Amino acid sequence: MSSKLRKLSECQLYGILDLSYVDNSDPVTVADAMIEGGVDLIQLRGKECPIEELVDLAAALHELTARSSTPLIVNDHAEVAVKVPVEGVHVGQDDDSVADVRRRVDRKILVGKSTHSLEQALAAQREDADYIGFGPIFATPTKPDYQPIGLKEIEGVHRDVVLPIFCIGGIKIDNLKQVITAGARRVAIVSGLLRATDIAEYAHICKNLLNSAI
Repeated sequence: MSSKLRKLSECQLYGILDLSYVDNSDPVTVADAMIEGGVDLIQLRGKECPIEELVDLAAALHELTARSSTPLIVNDHAEVAVKVPVEGVHVGQDDDSVADVRRRVDRKILVGKSTHSLEQALAAQREDADYIGFGPIFATPTKPDYQPIGLKEIEGVHRDVVLPIFCIGGIKIDNLKQVITAGARRVAIVSGLLRATDIAEYAHICKNLLNSAI
């Protein structure tokens, strides 16, 4: 990874570029608006997208994100990181292990892991993940099979886990202050950001709220 890239420890706002929410919009244009609004790192998520298309899209996105020193993470698929010099891979509980991802990619990358309880968060820390997603905090169509964790678990996971923690799941401008008050210092936002009329302005407001909590 380039030393010029934004450090993970400095990242507060994680924008998830979920292709199921993008519709007919150009994903590169959406990512550009995210960056303009102050998103610190971007994840490309395409659950239903063929690998070949994800590789092509990741390559196009990386040309953009590299110019702004924004790390680009690809969801699930280590093989995309083998073919495109993205900065990381994010895996879920049922995906490859952190060690397997690092072995397959065979270069220095960030590996993040989704966790849905304190126990899973601690396990991800033992697994040597670089960061975790923790949620869903609120109900979200992105994770319909998971019960919301709620706000009360945020303090505990920040007490016991030393990795960077990105709270995720149903987080929007309307409830972001509640999440911050509960102890979160980093968040990942999906539908709220992607469905905003002005993505850059939405991201800017969220970033200011996070900055105010420092």
